Amino acid sequence: MKSTKDNSTPDGEAILRGVLDRWKAAVDTHDPQRVASLFTEDAIFQGLRPYSVGRQGVADYYASQPLGMTAAYRILETRRFADDDLADDDLADHDLVLGYSAVDFSFTDRPTVSVFLSTLVRHTSHGWNICHYQVSRLG
Repeated sequence: MKSTKDNSTPDGEAILRGVLDRWKAAVDTHDPQRVASLFTEDAIFQGLRPYSVGRQGVADYYASQPLGMTAAYRILETRRFADDDLADDDLADHDLVLGYSAVDFSFTDRPTVSVFLSTLVRHTSHGWNICHYQVSRLG
């Protein structure tokens, strides 16, 4: 892959923010199917439990979360990439944005869980979708 933009780019951050804003809205309203629709059909998903592949695993994971859980995120870094084999005029259909964010998941009946979230979003014929999602608890 080659980087098509400078490391942390405003357009990469805007793309990631657009995806994460929709993800947050779906998480905050406890809508697992809408959360899953933001992922590619073959997405690799790693929450705080064993990973899954595909939208159904994402939907199942968020369906198991308690009502009232909300997410607040802050983007820390972004990188924008494209496949090496593509001409520059073909990049729009094969664009990738890597994001690293801090996320606080808040609950109505327990302490907030703070994590770091790495996401890879890909431009598809359906717009920008998450193709890789990995949560880490550090510290």
